[in-house]
Amino acid sequence: MRRRNFLMATTGTTAAVAVPLIAQHSVGTSDVIRLRSGLDALVALDAARGGHDALEHRALAGASEALEKQKLGASQRIRQRLFSVAAVYTSTAAWSAIDDKRTDRARGLLDRALYLAGMAKDSVAELKAWNLYSSLSHHRGAYTEAVDCGYAAQATAIARRDPFYASLAHARTALAHSTLGERQPALRSLGCAWEALDKASLDDPRPSWTAFYGPGELLALTAIVRDEVGEPVEAEAASHQALAGIPQHFRRNRALATARLAMTQLHQHDVDQACATASTVFDLMDGHPIPGRMRSLLGDYYRDLISLAPEATVAREWGDRYRAEWSRA
Repeated sequence: MRRRNFLMATTGTTAAVAVPLIAQHSVGTSDVIRLRSGLDALVALDAARGGHDALEHRALAGASEALEKQKLGASQRIRQRLFSVAAVYTSTAAWSAIDDKRTDRARGLLDRALYLAGMAKDSVAELKAWNLYSSLSHHRGAYTEAVDCGYAAQATAIARRDPFYASLAHARTALAHSTLGERQPALRSLGCAWEALDKASLDDPRPSWTAFYGPGELLALTAIVRDEVGEPVEAEAASHQALAGIPQHFRRNRALATARLAMTQLHQHDVDQACATASTVFDLMDGHPIPGRMRSLLGDYYRDLISLAPEATVAREWGDRYRAEWSRA
């Protein structure tokens, strides 16, 4: 009797141990694939609408799920891949906060994303975080830090290995230099961005968040750099080329490039054309609230407009529409 009880007890213990082992092995590649498909949906939402609360919350929920599953990963490789997914979800949440001009919140999220990218040993996720950190620093007015973050992105393993990512990092560095008024470093970095992109294979498989970047987007960034260093004519030409190259479904990016085009026209004192161009930004974003970063850019445009032509009828009319659109939910 004692022997039978011992065997029954042993069998029960074994079963109890086996359950969590089975649960551990239930997390694998299919979970990683499913979570990554969720990222693809968020990237599409960002391309159309831009940063907003719902996008950030969905991204953070995805990061949380990835980290919960990471604890049950079947292997070290699966656990690292889940850390990688969590890093990109967290960067996506940070980007939504940046685009919505909630920069204080974005900084903590990017610190977290860099930690997760390090745990994943994922240099692509690391580059994404540094690239966004440079953008965040720019919007916070920390322009020297923006340059340093651009160089940190250039130093990642993926930027050294793949010219596509190197181009993105050089472009971000060029923007940072131009904001500081450093003309030669800005143009040098811009040249490096174009040289690297010319070497890149744009058909290679890459994460969905990189889909925005290509010749059209680099032309849009070129326009910003050229305008910042005092070359509005060249900037306008680049803006027109950018709008011909940015895909239609990147509605937010097209609206930003259009606003930048209006700025270049205004900086050439072509007030009527600039106001007509700037008005199309509202049409492009029709049906969606205007993200904070775009509102800020339009605010910069309006300040330049009233400084240049405070009494012009077209300026007053544009200002009326700007105020009406600003209040649009």
